[in-house]
Amino acid sequence: MTGAFNPDDKDIFAIMHSTRAMRRLKPDPVPDELIVKLLEAATCAANGGNMQTWRFLVVKDIEIKKKVQVLYKRAYDEWIGPRYATIAPPPGATKDGYHRQHTAVEYLTEHFHEAPVWIVACIDHGEAKPNRGSGASIYPAVQNILLAARALGLGATLTNRHLHFEKESEEALGLPPGVHSYAIVPIGWPMGKFGPVGRGNLADFVYLDKWGEGWDAVG
Repeated sequence: MTGAFNPDDKDIFAIMHSTRAMRRLKPDPVPDELIVKLLEAATCAANGGNMQTWRFLVVKDIEIKKKVQVLYKRAYDEWIGPRYATIAPPPGATKDGYHRQHTAVEYLTEHFHEAPVWIVACIDHGEAKPNRGSGASIYPAVQNILLAARALGLGATLTNRHLHFEKESEEALGLPPGVHSYAIVPIGWPMGKFGPVGRGNLADFVYLDKWGEGWDAVG
């Protein structure tokens, strides 16, 4: 996206280009009516066959969140932290920028339970077994939540690290048999500021007709 960044621009493309993962959130309450707006946006999303098997668990109970946070931190200590320490910065990120991201991930790990609201994005599979395509019926809804949060000035991020301990986390969340979580979206007022997302060059990710063939239209 070209031009100077304007945090007050409500154009959909401006919102998409500035929907950063906001991992530092204030503990201040978020009005219920704003959470309802996020959930309404979620249910506008595409989903397989319009079956609307999505379910959204809104969690405010600090004791529930603390139980999940213990597992969330364990996943960081055992997998996420060591990975951050060894891999190179992703496309579009500087070494310093990636370090700041890592610091923000550490902050979220320690303060995950303090986010005033969680939206746990789930699918009610019933008797069916989840498969590779199952996420297509929930992740578009999660993206709508992120975009709507950005439009409302709320901070949010998609995380599914709790799935490293799926059984224990879903028991702590009180999910019934046949219902599985796909993401937890912590919601709160951001401590930081919105700004352009850091991504690599489009030409590095797009091919024309044949894998590996560049496309002049994207540079």
